[in-house]
Amino acid sequence: MSGRESLEFDVLVVGAGPSGLSAAIRLKQLAQESGKELSICVIEKGSEVGAHLLSGAVFETHALDELIPDWRDKGAPLDTAAKEDRFLFLTEAKAFRLPTPPQMHNTGNFIISLGNLGRWLAQQAEQLGVEIYAGFAGAEVLHDPQGVVKGVATGDMGIGRDGRPTGNHTPGVELHARQTIFAEGCRGSLTKTLMARFNLRDGVDPQTYGLGIKELWEIDPAKSNPGLIEHSIGWPLTPDTYGGSFLYHLSDNLVSVGFVVGLDYANPYLSPFEEFQRYKTHPAIRPTFEGGRRLAYGARALSEGGFQSIPKLAVPGGLIVGDGAGFLNVPKIKGNHTAMKSGMVAAEAVFDHLTGGGDGCEVTEYQERLRQSWLWDELYRVRNIRPGFRKGLWAGLANAAYETAVGGRSPWTLHHRHPDHATLKKAGDAQPIAYPKPDGTVSFDRLSSVYLSNTNHEEDQPPHLTLKDAGTPIRINLAFYDAPETRYCPAGVYEIVRSGDGGDPRLRINAQNCVHCKTCDIKDPTQNIDWVTPEGGGGPNYPGL
Repeated sequence: MSGRESLEFDVLVVGAGPSGLSAAIRLKQLAQESGKELSICVIEKGSEVGAHLLSGAVFETHALDELIPDWRDKGAPLDTAAKEDRFLFLTEAKAFRLPTPPQMHNTGNFIISLGNLGRWLAQQAEQLGVEIYAGFAGAEVLHDPQGVVKGVATGDMGIGRDGRPTGNHTPGVELHARQTIFAEGCRGSLTKTLMARFNLRDGVDPQTYGLGIKELWEIDPAKSNPGLIEHSIGWPLTPDTYGGSFLYHLSDNLVSVGFVVGLDYANPYLSPFEEFQRYKTHPAIRPTFEGGRRLAYGARALSEGGFQSIPKLAVPGGLIVGDGAGFLNVPKIKGNHTAMKSGMVAAEAVFDHLTGGGDGCEVTEYQERLRQSWLWDELYRVRNIRPGFRKGLWAGLANAAYETAVGGRSPWTLHHRHPDHATLKKAGDAQPIAYPKPDGTVSFDRLSSVYLSNTNHEEDQPPHLTLKDAGTPIRINLAFYDAPETRYCPAGVYEIVRSGDGGDPRLRINAQNCVHCKTCDIKDPTQNIDWVTPEGGGGPNYPGL
């Protein structure tokens, strides 16, 4: 596009999360070790590195130990060592302690803020000479005349809702690179276009997702137990819905608490946000939060498909790393170490390709190197656990126990049969759910929660939540599913408004509230909602999630 400046790099990384920053650091390490020069640029759509990072997070150091062995001396923000694991089964009134599954033993791990770890990794990358530009959203993948990825273009700033430049208009920048590493995280908007253009999902299972919703609390010091890690299954979810809670005690009287709901759920009346709020009212959970105060709120989708849903990972001129590829270890409830490892492996493959005269412009050796790494073996061994819950909680637990006993060496592989958007029942075939009103003490409404996410978007800009067909939300979603987007969105973005007599329903999209979780892009039953990147710097600004 005319008016755009272009910048040239050897490697461009899209996304400053664990995988992207690990790739950039590893590339610079290899360049220094070999005495070669590589120019590396990382762009991040958040207002700063870490602004959009959200995870539980209990962190396994396997990849960090390999990437930066002296991370302790360098002040990595891993301050709360895991001390005790608890695994609970909840009924509506009681909690039963269960044996902790082996994958969820956390000795040697740390309870962290992923945002703070991301900020520290960015410092390590910049000290090595990596250029990092926050507030720059990759809006378009650039291709040369032969279709090879040649970089990305950042979005224009100062475009009004009408699509015309305003007085504050600044053209985007074209960032060209010999290789572009896509590290956008779950359901990245550019990664999605690569999947479609290059048919990267051919021959693999559909990806399946979960929605994780999280709060950070400051609690009564008398209730603080740094290092305690507690997970639960059961209530408030019904046995046919996959999901559960996490509750982690950090230092300084902080607790991170959250709830994950598998987005393959069937009941269109289910609200993941309301399930989370209801969970906190349980008699065994509520006392932790009484007398405390909520500090932050956020939500993010995560890729749960695992081994059988990993797509082809390299295209001419580009590679996909991290949760955009789907490297979460679901039974461990951990994906940051695997995301980092994928970035490191990608960096090693790219470095050898660029400096060793690799054939063509596609780093085909990346996926083969992953197959030889501990990441591939780790995901293979747990491949059957998440799809085993397709038949409900009890069948899933029995299957998980068997798979754990045989070390994941079953002679078969279970499969994900349907994408999440295809699993909803019609409203007439489902049971409505009556959620209690928030009490303002431990449970809250969505709008007050979004306020704590520090979410902001420039209001006069083209909508980043777009509809392929404007009539579908009423003609299909409302008519057949009772507008599920008004419930699955954890930020109150979607609402059905009517005229004074209750007629003339229409969908209102409050894009200002969007926390970039991508749930609408995943769960919309007709795939009519398309999440595209807003202006750089918009969205949530998580202080320590």
